[in-house]
Amino acid sequence: MGGDLGPSEVVAAVQLVLADETMDPITLVGDQAVLSPLLSTAGLAGNPRVSILHASEVITMEDKPLQALKRKKDSSMVKAIDLVKTGEARVTISCGNTGALMAGSTLRLRMMDGVDRPALAAVIPREGGHFILIDAGANPEAKPEHLVHNAILGANYAKVILGVAAPRVGLLTIGTEEGKGNSLITETHDLLKRLDGVVNYAGPIEGFQVFRDTVDVVVCDGFVGNTLLKTWESLAKFITGMLKQELQANPLRIGGALLAKGAFDALKSRMNPDRYGGAPLLGVRGNILKAHGSSSRHAMANAIRAAAKIIHQDLYQHSEQDVARANALLDPPAAPAAPAS
Repeated sequence: MGGDLGPSEVVAAVQLVLADETMDPITLVGDQAVLSPLLSTAGLAGNPRVSILHASEVITMEDKPLQALKRKKDSSMVKAIDLVKTGEARVTISCGNTGALMAGSTLRLRMMDGVDRPALAAVIPREGGHFILIDAGANPEAKPEHLVHNAILGANYAKVILGVAAPRVGLLTIGTEEGKGNSLITETHDLLKRLDGVVNYAGPIEGFQVFRDTVDVVVCDGFVGNTLLKTWESLAKFITGMLKQELQANPLRIGGALLAKGAFDALKSRMNPDRYGGAPLLGVRGNILKAHGSSSRHAMANAIRAAAKIIHQDLYQHSEQDVARANALLDPPAAPAAPAS
């Protein structure tokens, strides 16, 4: 209910995905007086695969996260998170207030066993495909163990969403030479090298390698990740606008652009952020997917499809198992004390 385009786009997305008869049942959480007419208009009234859970309040984009969570306990976001907590839903998707969603998920679901901090995972295009950027902004003050967990969570997400059997994991830094980078990077690097069999660690990577076919998962703290994500988004818009301006500069260029329309459409499709629809908040005790606040019906539909992949391929269970294996390798149990002589 808290997205920029309102619940009508969400209902339209539900209509799109339910054309697939294998899609799981969907619960819409929000004001029943608003949602019921929208379902009727979409021809979904009475559909056994769609239900409504009434929520009388909405956390807006302007609300301060912690205050809103305390004051608006009957909000659509809080009630949707609680569906995951009680097991009534296996995943929650929200295009509302990001800070409130992260805080609410962390506080109400708590953390996955063995994980201390959550991380946002974003899918970004690169040469020959896409890569997972983790953390895209959830934890700006990370410790080495947090980045190790990011590597594990991101690798498992890459298996699900990118279909890569053994994702290559890279640690973003300022140089690939041994010992290059700050203490956070060097300590994380040393830890990841010890996780052979858990993480397919390809080593440190520099910024110029991010968009090459070098790795499938780029690991960093939330400060660096959010900066990289927003820089890429801004750069993509800048290049698109500049290209459009140059192609419309004279009739000859306009004609050439028309001839190359197929190539431009393919490029637009590859760079379209709607393709995957959302970024999961990984590391919490349950599946939470954050869609963009201005998500269109097609973006929301893709977010729902991604959510279905997450639950059917048991992302949470596999991630938790790998975290446990990694923690055991990095912090093995102490040997029993020798008996007194």
